[in-house]
Amino acid sequence: MEKFQTLKSTYVPLPIENVDTDQIIPARFLKATTRDGFGDNLFADWRYNKDGSPKADFVLNNPTYSGQILVAGKNFGSGSSREHAAWAVAGYGFKAVVSSFFADIFKNNALNNGVLPVVVSPEFLAKIFESVDKDPKATLTIDLENQTVTNDVTGESESFEINAYKKECLLKGLDDIDYLLSKKDQIEQYETNSKL
Repeated sequence: MEKFQTLKSTYVPLPIENVDTDQIIPARFLKATTRDGFGDNLFADWRYNKDGSPKADFVLNNPTYSGQILVAGKNFGSGSSREHAAWAVAGYGFKAVVSSFFADIFKNNALNNGVLPVVVSPEFLAKIFESVDKDPKATLTIDLENQTVTNDVTGESESFEINAYKKECLLKGLDDIDYLLSKKDQIEQYETNSKL
């Protein structure tokens, strides 16, 4: 995984509440066993017409908005536990999702796939949406080390929580296996000492 330390980016607004995993990646795309191509089908039913042509009124098809951060309404990622939803978000190129609430399973799947879920207050979220409505080139800065997100338009910041282990993995660009391998010497030393 790529290291995640500080990310400053424009962002894509999706002010819809209760977005479930079937809306993030519809079930018909779950046959694949690798992560390839999932970004192309992110929000497929909202993004494409039945003939495969893009829906002009959906935000991902609007060239006005771009960036590596998705800002979503409350309760993002509810529904089934499919990891494919996190694959689709990451595959599209988002490195972070900001919302006022995430379903726990989606949050963990996102962290396991190098996507940072950032929980902010409803008031702060509303101001982020206001900023991008006024200026589509508005940016956010997410500082993982200090666990802050800043609305660069207003200068306001909020702190966010993250599991210490997952924070370390993201900062160092490690998945769970990479993390264990990084501790190989300590594990071997422990095994040697426990045999004495």
